[in-house]
Amino acid sequence: MAEHVVPHFHNDPGVPLIEVGANEFMCVGAKPPYDHPHVFLDLGADNEVICPYCSTLYRLNASLDSHSANPAACALPLVEA
Repeated sequence: MAEHVVPHFHNDPGVPLIEVGANEFMCVGAKPPYDHPHVFLDLGADNEVICPYCSTLYRLNASLDSHSANPAACALPLVEA
């Protein structure tokens, strides 16, 4: 049985806006070891949210897969356990 994996996104490129395909996800700030505390963000009924740690603006793009982002470099790859 596959378990649910929460998508993780980062802003290493320093872009003002990241489009994501998930309503619920984790922002890690930058790639480790320069990451901030991994914060769970939930868009709820909105289509965008700002990370309280790094101030990255995330916006829902329903045409993206839940683990994908625009720019694509901002999605952390899935790691198999």
